[in-house]
Amino acid sequence: MFSLPLDGDAVLRPLEPWQAGELLANIDRGRESIGRFIGLADAITSPSTATTFLTGYAEKAAADTGHIWGIWSSGVLVGGVLFRTMDVAQGTAEAGCWLEPAAAGRGLATRAATLIIDWAIRERGIHRVEWLVASGNTASIAVARRLGMTRDGVLRALRLHQGERHDIEVWSVLAPEWLARA
Repeated sequence: MFSLPLDGDAVLRPLEPWQAGELLANIDRGRESIGRFIGLADAITSPSTATTFLTGYAEKAAADTGHIWGIWSSGVLVGGVLFRTMDVAQGTAEAGCWLEPAAAGRGLATRAATLIIDWAIRERGIHRVEWLVASGNTASIAVARRLGMTRDGVLRALRLHQGERHDIEVWSVLAPEWLARA
């Protein structure tokens, strides 16, 4: 299996259904912070839901409509990055990330997202990568900024999450912009 370095002890590698236990443990360690703005913590609550989630991404990878990778630090899964959606024919993809609190502040999400965006643009021919984020999720907005993305706009009160409506900001980077900054 491939593994790409992120920093001294952190690596990025595929996250697969057989690693469902590790994913559940990762979500359990960061459930409150991870679940504040995204539904991942609500979706992964047991070994079977973790397996179902990762099997869905294995099926997406096989169809080339989505992909997921884990971020391991000192051998422990601490977060991940993904293409929630990917439409190669249209040249679009939606990227995202999550980290448990102990892994935050090291630049891991930014470095991991950089690797997958670069792969999508250079290898898969993706023209537009989007980053959809709740307006209150300042950490994720900071990642979008560090990735050189442009804020395209706000979809007001778009997402109902844990009984609260959230404005969703749409950030994006286009292939020519990405390649120019490389």
